[in-house]
Amino acid sequence: MSALDSFTRVRLIAGTTFLEAVRQKFFNSLLLISVALVGSSTFFQQFDFGAGDGELKFITDFGFGALFFFGSILSITATAQLFFNEIENRTALTMLAKPVYKLEFLAGKFFGAHLLMLCFTLVITLVLAGILNWREGAIIAQLGPEVQADGPLVRYGDVFLFGFLQWMKFGILAAITLFVASFSNTNLYTIVVSFFILIICQLQYIARDAYTGMEAGWERILVLALGLIFPNFQLFNVGDQLVFDVEQALPAAVVLRMTAYGLIYTVAFILLAQLNFRRREI
Repeated sequence: MSALDSFTRVRLIAGTTFLEAVRQKFFNSLLLISVALVGSSTFFQQFDFGAGDGELKFITDFGFGALFFFGSILSITATAQLFFNEIENRTALTMLAKPVYKLEFLAGKFFGAHLLMLCFTLVITLVLAGILNWREGAIIAQLGPEVQADGPLVRYGDVFLFGFLQWMKFGILAAITLFVASFSNTNLYTIVVSFFILIICQLQYIARDAYTGMEAGWERILVLALGLIFPNFQLFNVGDQLVFDVEQALPAAVVLRMTAYGLIYTVAFILLAQLNFRRREI
C-alpha cells in the first residue's frame, strides 16, 4: 500500500461523507437557525449599551456563543450520524471488504465531518463579521469619526481567528465522537456520552485548578491523569482576549501552541478509535 493510494482512499471517503452531510436536513436546519440567531443580535440595538463599542461587544459575544453552542451540537450529532449510517446500511462492510483499512475509513469520516464544520464555522463568522461591519458603520455615522481615534472599533481578523480556534475544537469533538462510536452500538448512546465528555472538557480547568492546590498523593495523580486524558476546552475560549480592549493581537506563538494542542488530541482520539474499531465486528 503506497501513501498516495491511502491518501486517495481517505479523500474519496471524506468527499462522499461531506456530500452526504450537506444533504442532511439537520445540517441545513441548524445552519439556518444559527445564522438567524446571530442576525437577531441586532434586535438588541434598541437597548442602551453605552457610548462607543458596547453594542459591538454584545453582538460579538452573542455570535461567539452561538458558534460554540450550535457548532458543538452539529459536530457531535453529524459525526455520530454519518458513522452509524454506514454501519446500519451495511455500506461500511462493503467498503471494508475492498482494500480499505479501518483507519482510512475512520480518517475519511473524520475529514468529511470536519470539512462540514469548516463550512459551518466559515458561514457563521462571515455573517458575524458582516453584522459587525454594518453596526460599526452606523456607530461611526452616529458618534462621528472621532470614535475611531484610537483605531478601528473591531479587529475583523480576530473574529476569523476565533472561528479557526473553534474549528480546531470541533475537530477534537469529532474525533472524540468517533472514539465513542467505535465501541458503541447505538447512535443515541454515542451522542449522549459525547455530550458528557464535552461538559467534562469544558469544566476540565476546575480539575487543573484543584490539582495545583493539592498535596502529593493519589488524589493529585488522579486529577493530573484526568487533566491529561480530557482536553481542556477553556484554552480555546479566548473571545475576551480578541476583537476589543487589548493592546495587541493574540501572539502567533500562542495560536500555534493551541493549534498543536488540538491536533495532538485529535490524532490521539482517532488512533484510539482505530484500536477499538479494529476489534469490532461489523
